[in-house]
Amino acid sequence: MNEEFILALNQLESEKGIKKDIVFEALEAALISSYKKNFGMSNQNIVVDINKENGNIKIFKEMTVVDEVEDEDTEISLEDAEEISSKYKVGSIVRIEIDPMKFGRIAAQTAKQVVIQKIKDAEKDIIYDDFIDREGELITGQVQRSSKGYVFIDLGKSEGILPPNEQIKGEDYSHGNRYKMIILEVKKTPKGPQIILSRSHPNLIKRLFELEVPEIHDGIVEVFNISREAGSRTKIAVFSKSEDVDPLGACVGFKGARVKAILDSIGEEKIDIIIWDRDIDHFIANALSPSNVEKVFIDDSNKQALVVVPDYQLSLAIGKEGQNVRLAAKLTNWKIDIKSVSQFEEYLEAENMTEDELYAKLGYEDDEDEDVADEEIEFHAEASAEDIDEEDEMDLEEAEDNLDTTDTDSEE
Repeated sequence: MNEEFILALNQLESEKGIKKDIVFEALEAALISSYKKNFGMSNQNIVVDINKENGNIKIFKEMTVVDEVEDEDTEISLEDAEEISSKYKVGSIVRIEIDPMKFGRIAAQTAKQVVIQKIKDAEKDIIYDDFIDREGELITGQVQRSSKGYVFIDLGKSEGILPPNEQIKGEDYSHGNRYKMIILEVKKTPKGPQIILSRSHPNLIKRLFELEVPEIHDGIVEVFNISREAGSRTKIAVFSKSEDVDPLGACVGFKGARVKAILDSIGEEKIDIIIWDRDIDHFIANALSPSNVEKVFIDDSNKQALVVVPDYQLSLAIGKEGQNVRLAAKLTNWKIDIKSVSQFEEYLEAENMTEDELYAKLGYEDDEDEDVADEEIEFHAEASAEDIDEEDEMDLEEAEDNLDTTDTDSEE
């Protein structure tokens, strides 16, 4: 039986990662608890000796040698001790072996429950320790079941939860479907670790780009920021640390292969890839793509921008239900007010000012700054995933400025 016990422990360690020492500790605690259950006595002087090589178990009751016994559970007279061995003196500790076969059925059941509970607790701790350092990581799981809007995902040795607010609206979470998600949070609860997953978080897009774009994975191209309305549209701003690498081309891939692989993981959602620029007026203009921008007026003190677009581009710049400008504002962290050319002229007339006076009001103090603000914004490279055609190679613009590490670090 002892040999089978050791083999079982080895199997438990290899299959579930539970160390044998944990089971030995559980068994020791179980036997002590069983002794107390069986004899109704204190367990403070019970010692369990387990041979970890062959599985032999011995249980001892430790008794203190005294002249006059006051507690029969913990003390033994010198006369009785000398019958065991003449070496014992007052104050010595005598070990008396207990036969575990005499524990009884209730005690044995108690020992079994203690061991099983200890193993379950160890399994929970292993799962928690395995996932706690993986928050934000990309993971693939299979839909197991759904209940009250929550989707339970099979992650192999554990189960994750996809809450309703972390799902993509309209996505099919039928049993057996597989999805890529990020590990949003890992909680320790009385029932065990709770692994919260997300399909809607912006970091899912970032992790997918890291997976599909080697230049991002290697740190040559970096993601500046992401704004996302899951299931509908995402804007991702990127830049390159190397003059030899075009960040847009790296993200899109040949004939859009890389970005299409990402789209396959998120369904009908559209992705706009934007080039980040250290000049905020250029960055805001890029962020409002696919619309064209004629002028950007910057109010640094309030982090607000007034953007002027052609009349026929106004609805495109604003987007359906304001989505395009809303995502651009989130991407740049600036408030953006969009006006058509005609609206802008009416605005100047209503305010009784010229463009030069507007520049002065916003803090453009010299001609050089005014010239920069006044010129028509020239876009950096940008592409929307919906515009990519597999049959035609994309004609991508080169980024105007490539950034060195120092500049990007200071901006971020």
